[in-house]
Formats: sequence, C-alpha cells, structure tokens
Amino acid sequence: MGAALTQRCPALLVAAPASGQGKTTVACALARLHARQGRRVRAFKCGPDFLDPFWLAQASGAPVHQLDLWMTGEDDCRARLHAAAREADLVIVEGVMGLFDGEPSAADLARRFDLPVLAVVDASAMAGTFGALAFGLQHYQPGLRWAGVLANRVASTRHAQLLQAGLRAPADWLGGLPREAGLTLPERHLGLTVATELDDAMARLDAAADALAPTPLGRMDAAALQGWAVDFAAPQPAPMAARPLAGRSIAIARDAAFCFVYAANLDCLRALGAELRFFSPLQDAALPACDALWLPGGYPELHAARLSANTGLRASLHAHARAGKPVWAECGGMMALFDTLVDGQGRAHALWGLLPGRVCMQPRLAALGPQQLALAAGLLRGHTFHYSTCETPLAPVARTARPGLAPAPDAGEALLQHGSIRASYFHAWFASSPAATASLFTWPN
Repeated sequence: MGAALTQRCPALLVAAPASGQGKTTVACALARLHARQGRRVRAFKCGPDFLDPFWLAQASGAPVHQLDLWMTGEDDCRARLHAAAREADLVIVEGVMGLFDGEPSAADLARRFDLPVLAVVDASAMAGTFGALAFGLQHYQPGLRWAGVLANRVASTRHAQLLQAGLRAPADWLGGLPREAGLTLPERHLGLTVATELDDAMARLDAAADALAPTPLGRMDAAALQGWAVDFAAPQPAPMAARPLAGRSIAIARDAAFCFVYAANLDCLRALGAELRFFSPLQDAALPACDALWLPGGYPELHAARLSANTGLRASLHAHARAGKPVWAECGGMMALFDTLVDGQGRAHALWGLLPGRVCMQPRLAALGPQQLALAAGLLRGHTFHYSTCETPLAPVARTARPGLAPAPDAGEALLQHGSIRASYFHAWFASSPAATASLFTWPN
C-alpha cells in the first residue's frame, strides 16, 4: 500500500495477563506524561467499556473511542486509528481483561493492526516468575509485535532488580511502578469511579505520570517512540449515510446518574440527521422540547433519592409517554423507569413509574458480555453489564443473544415494550445498524 494511503504514528497497546493488573493506571500515566510534554496523544479503549475512557480522556486531553473487532467492527477500528494517526504524536490503546481473553481479544486487535504490545504485570507477589509470565505473554501466540513489560506494585529497589533479572531479554524491561495507594484509581461496583466526579482526578493522573517518568518507558522521547511506529492503513470511503432522523430532535439524559454514553453513538445520531438536546435528570425539572428520548445507562442507584424527589421531571416524562413519543432506555435508563428501585443498602425508592415493577441491586454481577438485538429494521450489536435484576409483569417482546447465536426464551436480555417505551439492559452500539438505531427513535409511527 502506498504511503499516501497510510499514516505512520507511534502506537502502543497496553495489555496485561488479567484484569486488575493496572492497565488503566499505566495507560493514563503514559498519556498524561506525553501530553504534559506537549505531544498530541490519542487514546482508545479496547472493548465496550464506558468507564476507563473517562480517565483516558482526562489524561490525553482528547476524546476517547472504543475499538472492538466484533462490536464496532474492523472497518470502524481502521477508520478511527487512521484518523487518530493523522493528528497524533502517540496513539495508546488500552486492552481489555487479559491479553488473550475474549473472542476477539486484545491480542487479536494488536495483530490486526500491528500494534506493539506493552504488558503490565502486577508483580507484588512474585520474583523470578515475572520473567516466565512475560515470556509466555510474548510467545503464547505468533504474530504479536512486542514492546516489553512493565512491573506494577513493586515493593522496593531490590524487588525491581529480582524482577528484571528474571527476564530472558534485558531489553524487555520497561521499568516498574511502586506499590503505593496513591497510584491506584478508585473503583466501585461497575468498575472505576468516573473521573469527572472526582476533584482530584488530575492530581491522581499527575502522580501516576510522575511515578512513570523515571522508568525506561517514561524516559522515551519522540525519537525513541519511533521504534513503535505503525503504518495505519486508510479506510475504504464510507457510503453516504441516509438521514432518516433529519428534522427530529432527541433529548438525551446526561449527568452523573446517566453517564454511559458512547461518543460514537452521539456521532451516529448526528449523522442520521438528529438534533441532540442534552438534559440532567438530577437537576432539570422538565425535558427539553423533543420528538424522542434516550435514557442511557449509568448509576441511578447511587442517585435514587434525588431522582425520586424530582417530581417535575417525572411529570414531564409521563407527558412525553402519553403523547406517544418514542423512548429508548438502556440499563440504568430502564431501571429509573420502573415503579421502584431498591438500592444496594436495601432502601426502596419510588422512581418514575413508567414501567410496572421494580429493580433490585444485587451483591454480584448479574450479566456480562457481548450481545446482539434483532429488530425489524436491522441487527444491533452491543453488550450487557449490570448488577441489578428486574421484576415486572411485562412479557419480553424480544431477547438479545450472544454473537452468532439465535435468541432463546431463557437467555439474553429482555426487550420490554410498554406504549411508546422500549427498554432493555442491552447497551447498543448505534453504528452497527444505523437503520435499526433510527427505528428506536421513530417508533411508534
């Protein structure tokens, strides 16, 4: 492929042998460090995660999109990476789970786009075995471009020396981060706490960048980064999109209670012609004037008392539904539509009363994984991830299914329909079927 069709830019996929090793901390520290040095950094998150991108966006100072060979598709990944390489000095992709976990995995993404792999390993309870683990990650599957390994939660200088000595190739050592509470990003039941909710988020990122700075990884300058340069191929020209939502306005809940919104989903709605009008269910007493409503996921269980007290918004929502205007509610958005929400402490809150029944928070994860939803207008891809369960007399009108499988009566997520409302625990990736997406906001006619 000719040079005119590629964009060359240093890039790195930050991976690990498992979740909880410190991938996000390292990816954010690296992004923050280079952004502070005046470089243009673009970061991505592998997989459907909503939360890590908040931190990556804070660290890089730029929007963060998801890359997933199944959910978003290879063409979308190629287009986003190529566009980022055109404007960036460094592209950072944070992996998901362990390097080889999932189908497709972070390793599959790295191979597809020739991304050098940096392995982050929690070395707090090991010494020589660190080298075996690094060797296995590098050689378990062929075709991976290897950048090296970084030890996390290192106890001392002596501990770092033992870890480094265990590596087969000394050049693989990219340093170690100390075992300090201040270098751990705060978490709660769905993952990391949203960065924008914390007053000290940037201070935490700066502390992580400062800790990374003296390591071999942190000392790499622009010239050294060229050793990880990738030629990102140009995408095929996208066909001109139809605009079935032209002239229609969509109200979108967006605040601390409803924050699980893919930036790409907003782009898709705009490309379909919609005018987007954002509002806060925590603060606003009424919906903005709109033709349709989207209630995305988030944390209604953490803000249930305030949502319950906002009687003005409740009345506005009921008026919208009585007028027969479409409502699409995902996960947390669906939870708030029920009569009652029981939070993690067992307290019952009267919510919006637009769906009969109640939702109850559970101590363990109720569902997780990729899902697809077949609608009359097309097949939407997405995922599910929730700690609550719902009890309702409504019978599902459809169910989601895992990739490649047909829906089953006792599997997947229920699609509930009540008047002009459609709701599910399913989080949709709108660009996977623009026609199906448009139908969510034009139904019923």
